[in-house]
Amino acid sequence: MECPFNHEQPLQYYGDYLAIDQLLALQKPLSLQEGKLLAHDEMLFIVIHQAYELWFKQILHEITACGEVLSKPAADDDGPDMNVVVHRLKRVVEIWKLLNHQVDVLETMTPLDFLEFRELLHGASGFQSRQFREIEASLGLRMENRFRPDYYKHTELGGFNEKDFAEITEFEQKPTILGMVENWLERMPFFEEEFWRDWEDSPNEGAVQPGRSPFWNRYRLLYEQSLSERDDKPDLLGKFDDIFFKTGWGAFRSTALRAALFIMLYRDEPMFRLPFALLNSLIEIDEQLATFRYRHLQMVRRMIGTRVGTGGSSGEQYLQGAVNRNYIYKELAGVITFLIERRHLPALPPRLRQALRFSFTNR
Repeated sequence: MECPFNHEQPLQYYGDYLAIDQLLALQKPLSLQEGKLLAHDEMLFIVIHQAYELWFKQILHEITACGEVLSKPAADDDGPDMNVVVHRLKRVVEIWKLLNHQVDVLETMTPLDFLEFRELLHGASGFQSRQFREIEASLGLRMENRFRPDYYKHTELGGFNEKDFAEITEFEQKPTILGMVENWLERMPFFEEEFWRDWEDSPNEGAVQPGRSPFWNRYRLLYEQSLSERDDKPDLLGKFDDIFFKTGWGAFRSTALRAALFIMLYRDEPMFRLPFALLNSLIEIDEQLATFRYRHLQMVRRMIGTRVGTGGSSGEQYLQGAVNRNYIYKELAGVITFLIERRHLPALPPRLRQALRFSFTNR
């Protein structure tokens, strides 16, 4: 049998493997005339944005891999499947932190430096990044939830070319991470009757809400007792009933949000550590995306003030709206509104506590 480590492989050279010559030939400043770069900072502008696109490619690579796991009929919540998803989502978080830090480098360019080549960019805009739009779509940002959808999806000045428009439209039809996570949450088996049979920590008859399990009747009572005089109790309790038992919240159905709340409450149970890390990573990605939009807004204010963007958008006004509106997992993050202190959590029934722990057998 041939040893897999002994067969000869062709030697690789660093520059060839990474295609360095081709990569370094991709920077083509418009202000370059007769071998002289008239606007010195245009090179920085190009390199920064090309680096963004390379990292966007990596983010899409990670999100696609996560989708391949989450789209399975059943994922192994305490095994390699979920660990891989969490690991890759955490990597996406770190990449976004790096991208946000790149704005610091770009801001070493002054407004006068930018004006030296800004007019050459007429019609072009970072808004036209197809990969960025695919990232948003793959995570689950819906058209109807965007700020000014008419700005987002068109082929007029500052919009997409026909090819990118068609590709983004097709991409938006694919399953999203949000949808997959919602389906995964709804598969959580721990509300099945067998786990709660003969549970003793139930509320009195006056606190029982029709059609709800003993746990959620008990939990609603505890949540009500946890609210202070400063809280608007009728409003919060009404939202609790609507979000977790009637209408859901945003893009999430009520059954999925109940599972998310249960995971957050009992995050210290061994079986819930990875599911909680997954939910927390999605919330962190949303936060980093919001920071990315806000840093871009700040940079635009610093560079051009309130002038119209090179792509024809309203510039600062549009970016401010996108910062405020274009969240993906806002409702998932909002579940924390309905947490109570650990020490007041209902004790879980023995059958369920056993199911939430890793099982080991002696040999």
